[in-house]
Parts: sequence; C-alpha cells; structure tokens
Amino acid sequence: MSDSTASLRRKIDSAGDLQSVVRTMKALAASNIGQYENSVRALADYYRTVELGLRACFRESEPAAWMPDRQAASDTGWIGAIVFGSDQGLVGQFNEVAADYAIKTLAALPGKPQVLAVGERVHARLAEAGLPLLGLFAVPNSVKGITPLVAQIQIESEAHRAKGGYARVYVFHNRPQSEALYQPGSQRLLPLDARWQRDLAKVRWPSANLPEIMRGRTETLRALIGEYLFISLFRACAESLASENASRLAAMERAEKNIDELLENLYGTFHRLRQRGIDEELFDVISGYEALPQEATRAGAPADAGGH
Repeated sequence: MSDSTASLRRKIDSAGDLQSVVRTMKALAASNIGQYENSVRALADYYRTVELGLRACFRESEPAAWMPDRQAASDTGWIGAIVFGSDQGLVGQFNEVAADYAIKTLAALPGKPQVLAVGERVHARLAEAGLPLLGLFAVPNSVKGITPLVAQIQIESEAHRAKGGYARVYVFHNRPQSEALYQPGSQRLLPLDARWQRDLAKVRWPSANLPEIMRGRTETLRALIGEYLFISLFRACAESLASENASRLAAMERAEKNIDELLENLYGTFHRLRQRGIDEELFDVISGYEALPQEATRAGAPADAGGH
C-alpha cells in the first residue's frame, strides 16, 4: 500500500508542477495577445498619414502599378513570398495552417516562388514541400522586436528583387478572428494594385487646402511606398504573433483541462487506496482485540484445573 500511495503522490506532485507551468504560459499568452493587438491598432494613424501622401502622389498623374526599377509586373518569372510562422511549439496546427495555405496559393499562381520564412517551424514545413527558400528569420518575442525584423526583411527582399530575382511580392500569415482563433491570409505587396491606386486617387481630400509635392514625384513616391511596405509587413508580423499566442492560449486551456481531469482521477485513486489501507489496519486492530480474550482464556484454563 505504501509503495502505491507514494507513487501516486509523486504523480500528483508532478501534475501540480505542470499545472503551474501551464497556468503561467496561459497568462503570458493572454498578455501577449493584448500587446500585439494594440500595436496593430496603433498603426491606424500612421497608415492614414502614409495613405494621404500616396493619395497626393496619385492625384497628380494617372496611377499605374508601381515598380521602382520599372520591371514589368508580369504573370511569369519568380514570385517573392514572405511567410510568417513560429519558432516555438505548443501552438497546435498554427505553422501547418500558414505553410499549407502559402503552398496552395503559390501553386495556383503562375511563376516560381522564392520564399523568405519567419520562424524555424514554418521554415521546416516549407522545406518539406520543396519550395526554394532564400532565408530564415527569427520570430520576435515582443513588439519592440518587430521593427528590426521588418527592416531586415525589407533589406533582404529588396536585395533579391534588385538582382532581378522577382517582380511580385506576397506576404502570408495567420490573422486573428473573432469567432475562430485565426485564419490564414495573404496580401500582394508589389506591384501595387492599380485599382486600389485609382480608388485612392478619387477620394476627396479631407481639407480645402490641397497638398503640393515639393520634391520630385518619383523620390516622394519611393519613400511613401517604402513606408507602406513597412506598415504592411509590421501588421502581418503583429497579427501573426497575436494568432500564435491565441493558438498557444487555446492549447494551454486544453492542457489545463486535461491536467485537472488527471488530478481528479489521481486524487480519487489516492484517497481510495489510503482508505483501503486504513480499513485494513482497523480490521487488523479489531481482529487482534477480539483475539485477546480467547488467548487469555486458553492461557488461564490449565492454572484453574491444577488448583482444584
């Protein structure tokens, strides 16, 4: 009995320690979701400013799909793809969903993809699918780490694009959803959508004072496009991180439920074994007590006979 209860006690202690770890990770994931969602909302004013600048540029001439080096944005050739995933586990099917969506989407596009992966796990998934991988970036662990990552991606992507590697650039990542944890999505970063440019140019300016571009249109447009790409990549990264933590939070909630059920079963088994041991000890005591008068009787009988 002692070995069984001791073994159960060790299992209960281990499950309790694991429960503490799960609760800590659950709280951390919930906190991270908030900071990444706040960072996405904080982009709204910045994006509006950049959008106003682009609107001013597009109003001066007929908008067209923009490419800095005037490469034709044809439907052939190489396709640049940036796929956001995770470096860590305990996120369910997060990386599989993002990678499989990117693989399926790229397969439907004319041209050959060249992929920049963010996260070791999604990188491995893409490598298994046989996609040409140009580089691997580590996933940031805080909002402060997003900006340096986006800068590295822009530099690496522009270097490959300048060499004639590709004229089209897409970004793939998981996006948080209200009803579901997340859903995969994509955005074409380059070339800029001509329809979006025309619609943006037609929007009425918010004041009576129309803007004037002081420097050359090309230089100003280059700078604004760079900021637009930065915002798009920053948002994609922040949304991916929010989705990752939402997936981890759900995984931790499932783990916590399983641990609670395990502890309930272990405690139930432990108490039954302990009660059985107590019952056996009580039975031994009672049996021994009942046996005492009989022993005393047998021990005293010869003495009484000899006295007579």
